[in-house]
Amino acid sequence: MNLSDIYAKIEKRERITVDEGIELLKHGDFIKLGRFADEIRAEKHPDKHVSLVMDRNINYTNVCNVYCKFCAFYRPAKGKLGKEGYVLTNEQIREKIQELVDVGGTQILIQGGVHPDLKIEFYEKMFSEIKKEFPQIWIHGLSAVEVAYIAKVSELSLDETVKRLKRSGLDSMPGAGAEVLHEEIRLKISPLKITIPEWIEVHETFHKNEMRTSATMMFGVGEEAYHLIGHLNELRELQDRTGGFTAFIPWVFQESDGAPLKVEHHASAHEYLRLLAVSRIFLDNFENVQISFVTMGSKIGQVALRFGANDFGSFMMEENVVRAAGAENLMNLKEMTRLIRDAGFIPVQRTMEYEVLGEFDENVFAAPSEYQGNTSKTVSHPELIVIQ
Repeated sequence: MNLSDIYAKIEKRERITVDEGIELLKHGDFIKLGRFADEIRAEKHPDKHVSLVMDRNINYTNVCNVYCKFCAFYRPAKGKLGKEGYVLTNEQIREKIQELVDVGGTQILIQGGVHPDLKIEFYEKMFSEIKKEFPQIWIHGLSAVEVAYIAKVSELSLDETVKRLKRSGLDSMPGAGAEVLHEEIRLKISPLKITIPEWIEVHETFHKNEMRTSATMMFGVGEEAYHLIGHLNELRELQDRTGGFTAFIPWVFQESDGAPLKVEHHASAHEYLRLLAVSRIFLDNFENVQISFVTMGSKIGQVALRFGANDFGSFMMEENVVRAAGAENLMNLKEMTRLIRDAGFIPVQRTMEYEVLGEFDENVFAAPSEYQGNTSKTVSHPELIVIQ
């Protein structure tokens, strides 16, 4: 396959094929890919905005019966480790949201595990109580895996499950649980999870019910280029049908002592940026590509803004799942907005649906030095800490 011909198609903004995407990911010139991705980003976002959302990650439970090999966060429902399992009370959730609201946050990302005892009524009560007390808060919650299980254990159709979750207050759904949308990889790292068609069906059902979702990819688990482009193609085809995805967020697997999955090769920053650029090129029907500096760090996050990304993710008051795998990148809002400005962009606050709420003033928030780089300290001012 001639790379020059593929580059010519990109220059003319013609859609590239799966085979061409594989060729780009394997052999494309790194600098050219970055330039193409940066140009496409600039065409889609000529205002030079780089967006952030102020939210809080709330893990309502860590109990899960899917047992993914890469996860160090979950606890089984029974046995010795089961004693470490929890389910947050609605009062605990309320306190977390109040802290977020007090500092101007607009959204919660609320997820857990596949808890064998929680049916639809639990989620309806949780979401409705949140909305009753905090009607202004956007609930970005659950995952395709959780929703599919809720439908199964509640003996409901998927469509009725989504409708009931929406009526109770759920606003949108993250793309978690995708990992790599290729059965060879999923059977290796998460054999008990829902299948690719099931993951797609949940997202499509949300879109048909006028609810947006995001799309993710966790890579660096021994996959090949054709696995990754196959994943992107699944997303592109669904986006062609529904237009329901708001953004694509790739992130790198973090190996830890707490999870059984070990890999011979850890994905590098170079590989992350290459995939990010190819994703921006291949996903021609996605408006937004988000950085995951929780796994890559702030400096690579800054470089990623020139490799196709236009969103810096979340200014999060709390994050547990990736931290459980050993990745801790702390940053206060002042540093985050400075990095964005130094890269030549304008930091803006957004909603989940990418409505711009206004430009950030980096002089408003600054974390006290005693909290910098120390996630184990009890934080008396959680609004001043960002973990993402």
